[in-house]
Amino acid sequence: MTVHEFADRLAGSVVNVDQQLDAEFEARLAESSTLAFRVAYGVLRHRQDAEDVAQEAFVKAYRSFRQLRDRDRFRAWLVRMTWRLALDRQRGDRRRASREVAQGNGPTVANAAEDLVARERATHLWAAIDALPDKLRVVVVLSNIEGHDVAEVARLLKLPPGTVKSRLFLARQRLKEHLQWMLSDPAGR
Repeated sequence: MTVHEFADRLAGSVVNVDQQLDAEFEARLAESSTLAFRVAYGVLRHRQDAEDVAQEAFVKAYRSFRQLRDRDRFRAWLVRMTWRLALDRQRGDRRRASREVAQGNGPTVANAAEDLVARERATHLWAAIDALPDKLRVVVVLSNIEGHDVAEVARLLKLPPGTVKSRLFLARQRLKEHLQWMLSDPAGR
């Protein structure tokens, strides 16, 4: 066998492996096509931002798919990646907004307050979920919004089921307190 024949054979096997990986990635992505968007939307609650984060998560997942050891854990991996990207986006947006307000370029305090009141009236539940710390919010979104059971949430977040149950309990207690306060205010503020 010549060097050229060997190189051609090797290149053919690499292409074949790449095609198999691409096909497997596409199959896994098809199984969880809306998952990344729903997780991102649970954090950001803005459709366009959630779509952008989901797209970014898909690109990052595609680039790193070859390194994923346990491909059966693709969904959990995608959830964690999307969750982190969404939190990063949210933090960046907050920093940007605070800089704009400080510089006088952003929305006025009155406009921000009106927007906040309108959003609270539209959805008391999301306002209460927003008040939760990240570690409580993610279990609420995955369990109560996405409909995953405790075992699935534990697997997705790589936490013990007891920790998930504890966080759900704490989150529900805080939501109850927050929603009671909101319901006692007739103006919805």
